Amino acid sequence: MRLTVAPTPTLRFRRLRKSAALRALAQENTLSVNDLIWPMFVRDGAGLREPIASMPGVERLSVDLVVKAAEEAATLGIPAICLFPYTDPAKKTEDCAEAWNPDNLANRAIRAIKAAVPDIAVMTDVALDPYNANGHDGLVRDGIILNDETIEALVAMSLAQAEAGADILGPSDMMDGRIGAMRAALEAAGHKDVAIMSYSAKYASAFYGPFRDAVGASGALKGDKKTYQMNPANSDEALRLIERDLTEGADMVMVKPGMPYLDICHRVKATFGAPTYAYQVSGEYAMIKAAAQNGWIDGERVMLESLMAFRRAGCDGVLTYFAPEVARAIRDGRA
Repeated sequence: MRLTVAPTPTLRFRRLRKSAALRALAQENTLSVNDLIWPMFVRDGAGLREPIASMPGVERLSVDLVVKAAEEAATLGIPAICLFPYTDPAKKTEDCAEAWNPDNLANRAIRAIKAAVPDIAVMTDVALDPYNANGHDGLVRDGIILNDETIEALVAMSLAQAEAGADILGPSDMMDGRIGAMRAALEAAGHKDVAIMSYSAKYASAFYGPFRDAVGASGALKGDKKTYQMNPANSDEALRLIERDLTEGADMVMVKPGMPYLDICHRVKATFGAPTYAYQVSGEYAMIKAAAQNGWIDGERVMLESLMAFRRAGCDGVLTYFAPEVARAIRDGRA
């Protein structure tokens, strides 16, 4: 049956754009502070703020200041933060043993945050690159990233983070089979309520550069990550990865990067209906910030528009370095 479209003036789409009130009534998607996860970089020391040159406005914070940032997040209504450690280069080894040290930087930060702000959800990164002398997400032997041996290390890392009080584990390594192994280990150890947000569709992207600066992995990385991260040309593969991770016990799934992969976000949500997140990665953030600082764009409007794009694509939430700025804009009625 063909739809008969009424001619103008019967059909005027502009009627519902006439005023702010009508536009609000007709708005299909909304952006809420509940959609935000705030990634933070933590470093050793006390009272230290270390600006990250390639990420204007983002700093590495010592544990005491990360706690204060978590308190700010709670005040703004942001429900979750995600921790990434800047590990002392002296502690980076080929066996990555610092990754599952109960008293490593990330685990100390988790305990400090949960003691001060118990109701905020703390998400962690489960990958070996912050601890790896080779800069890779997995163990390396003769230039090869080892899958199964890496999974054993990731399980130990996951258990240490769960013991420290993490609420959400974020495996970002892209090793095959790690979700099932982590879930089984968590269940066996009594951590049945610890959630897993799997970086299920993580692409071998050029948008990660500033992040690697932030965690000190840029200089350490030998080669690239194309043997375990996804080919940017692939879409169907992402759905197969999502299906596998959900089957193995992931509670939530993530697409990374974000804006260049909104088509993947939409396909994932439409296909599985599972809680779906995207990571608005460091390169996306840096481009918006740099353009705004040069006066080429309205930084706040573009920031908010970019976040709405994730919601429109079907994402339930976004990891974004803009989280506190967005939360303040929502609070103050600018969003």
